[in-house]
Amino acid sequence: MLPWRRALRALAAALLVTGAVTLAPAATAAADGTTASTASTASGWNDYSCKPSAAHPRPVVLVHGTFGNSVDNWLVLAPYLVKRGYCVYSLDYGQLTGVPFFNGLGPIDKSAEQLDTFVDKVLASTGAKKADLVGHSQGGMMPRYYLKFLGGAAKVNALVGLAPDNHGTTLLGLTRLLPYFPGIEDLLTTNTPALADQIAGSPFLTKLNAGGDTVPGVRYTVIATRYDEVVTPYRTQFLDGPGVRNVTVQDLCPVDLSEHVAIGILDRVAHHEVANALDPAHATPSTCLS
Repeated sequence: MLPWRRALRALAAALLVTGAVTLAPAATAAADGTTASTASTASGWNDYSCKPSAAHPRPVVLVHGTFGNSVDNWLVLAPYLVKRGYCVYSLDYGQLTGVPFFNGLGPIDKSAEQLDTFVDKVLASTGAKKADLVGHSQGGMMPRYYLKFLGGAAKVNALVGLAPDNHGTTLLGLTRLLPYFPGIEDLLTTNTPALADQIAGSPFLTKLNAGGDTVPGVRYTVIATRYDEVVTPYRTQFLDGPGVRNVTVQDLCPVDLSEHVAIGILDRVAHHEVANALDPAHATPSTCLS
């Protein structure tokens, strides 16, 4: 492994472990995917008293990735969006019995049902007609099932995926996530439905992508990195169809070294592109200084 990639991995792992130690006791998941987290509400997101402004009329729902959770995946992006005037929410989904804290592991179609319930709650709370979704890894792909098969297209304006595995990956690629989540290998068995669902060519992905990648009425943005070691080749993340924008962060900042985890949790170029995708009328160029 190149030294800079080793350093990035260590940094990402440190951030996630720090979050696990400091935030896990404050987060409890309800049946509908809601997380009662003092950490998130104190930082301005998951605030159910928030009302969308005229400038940002839609709430933003953040969807974590495999092995992730509603707090640690969004320690940078959620406050970033809150400071820009958005009502921001995040959920936990895909819990497995006997596997605490690490989520996104259950059958992905069932996780999409949890997202459906959560979006309904957010819309009822805010009074908005539609939400925008931002997801990392599995969290950028799973909502497509919600949009396509569970009526989500009527409730969602835009889906932004950060390194989403839209057309799957290999099991080897998914196991490369494990070093970022110390202890998870001891908790998991081979019976992990979400991992099987994400393997390229799986029945789940075959159903998801049959008939086209997109559904009418929703804007799609995919933000990828050339250094993705989990979803490979990285261009398999991209979508085809109307209303799609595919972005590679190195085209915006050639020295951006983020890989699969970093692009979701701490890459400012990627986060600036998220903001542009949520408000394209006021988008500004993303650069290395974004």
